[in-house]
Amino acid sequence: MSGSNSSARGCGAAPESLAPVSFTVHSMPAPEMGEAARRTAVGRLKMLAVLAVCAAPVVASYFTYFVIKPQGRANYSELITPPRALPEALPLTTLAGERVKPASLRGQWLLLVVADAACDTSCESNLFLQRQLRETLGREKYRLDKLWLIPDDATPRPEVMQAVEASEPVTVLRVPRAELAAWLSPAEGHTLAQHMYLVDPMGQWMMRAPADPEPAKLRRDVERLLRASASWDRPGR
Repeated sequence: MSGSNSSARGCGAAPESLAPVSFTVHSMPAPEMGEAARRTAVGRLKMLAVLAVCAAPVVASYFTYFVIKPQGRANYSELITPPRALPEALPLTTLAGERVKPASLRGQWLLLVVADAACDTSCESNLFLQRQLRETLGREKYRLDKLWLIPDDATPRPEVMQAVEASEPVTVLRVPRAELAAWLSPAEGHTLAQHMYLVDPMGQWMMRAPADPEPAKLRRDVERLLRASASWDRPGR
């Protein structure tokens, strides 16, 4: 009898010991799914943190320049808020008709003039100021490129091209007028050709100079922006 009882207890013990194992196996998928969701959330947070770190110096420099306004001054040129990114599909071509990718213009500050190829007196004045302003920046001038956008198909006058290439050459590109107007815009009552435009190294149009700008005041705006961005902007593409 005792042997029978012992055998019965031995046979009954096996199912009891296996039951927890079976329960544990069926409950494993839930923790695995939770771990995957946790990893996804952590990955997204890390990505947002990296983007924030990259953008922080740019945001801080613009905030300091335009909001805090050190020394109680007011900026001369008009801040574009929010900045307008250079369109990836903007159809740019050289005077020879070769396509130019808009992304190739990034990496430098751009002082931009818009004018027809005929280049009237106002155009000549802006191109001259563009050249002189860059030269007065000293060693900082290598952080600023000159750009002339031509919104027509005419050929620029040879004397104008000779003048703009006399020192550091100007990048001269054609662009359809309608597509350009979707990116840049003049102040009310003015035309695109009456202003000069400042584009940051990320390709964002962020400042518009007044029509017929005062050279000294415009230079101060550019110098202050270059100083404010010195921590994240480096010369050369």
